[in-house]
Amino acid sequence: MNNYKRILVKLSGEALLGEKDKLILNAKYLKIVADAIKAMYERNLQIAIVVGAGNIWRGKLANQIGIERSTADYMGMLGTIINSLALQSAIEQAGLECRVMSAIEVKAVSEPYIKKRAISHMEKGRVVIFAGGTGNPFFSTDTTATLRAIEIEADAIFMAKNGVDGVYDSDPRLNKDAKFIPEITFSELMAKNLQVMDQTAVAMIQYQNIVIHVFNMTDTKNFLRVLDGEKVGSIVKRG
Repeated sequence: MNNYKRILVKLSGEALLGEKDKLILNAKYLKIVADAIKAMYERNLQIAIVVGAGNIWRGKLANQIGIERSTADYMGMLGTIINSLALQSAIEQAGLECRVMSAIEVKAVSEPYIKKRAISHMEKGRVVIFAGGTGNPFFSTDTTATLRAIEIEADAIFMAKNGVDGVYDSDPRLNKDAKFIPEITFSELMAKNLQVMDQTAVAMIQYQNIVIHVFNMTDTKNFLRVLDGEKVGSIVKRG
């Protein structure tokens, strides 16, 4: 059993996407996440969340339109705030207290990100969602997740994927012969340039004693299986 006290859950924006109805948010996936968060919370875990904005805004679209990179990145950060508010609503409907803290100041809908206040919220039993990326362009939400995990002294990052079971040597959605990797170090991840998370995020966390679990979020029981120490998904850790 993993003796984690504080974890950070990293979700891609695509994990919340309604593929069939083409909506940017899907009620089913929001509930899956909320139910998983509640189940972990009931294990006396302190929980933070970082969610991307790929369901709303992609850099590829910015290139097509001709939007300058830093402006496009700020647009993505605003997208994470939309997703965070939706997720906050789903978590509150599950019966938990939840706060959105944003690196970009949007006082009407979120608190500004302050490390000590975030930790205080978690210690008081509230789920905290970190929105607005790092507040700076040219950094992904992967980097946001590692940065915040280090700042709040999280024990682990749960990288919950939609339809992907863990780390592979290539994209299993594009290569049917892709090989599953149950365990890998941060240095190996960088050397092989595997697209689990971007290189900046890996470089930032590689010397930290934070374990990353990569697993399929579609089955909500996987969150608890990871906590119970079962071999679910892949583990990325310090070498």
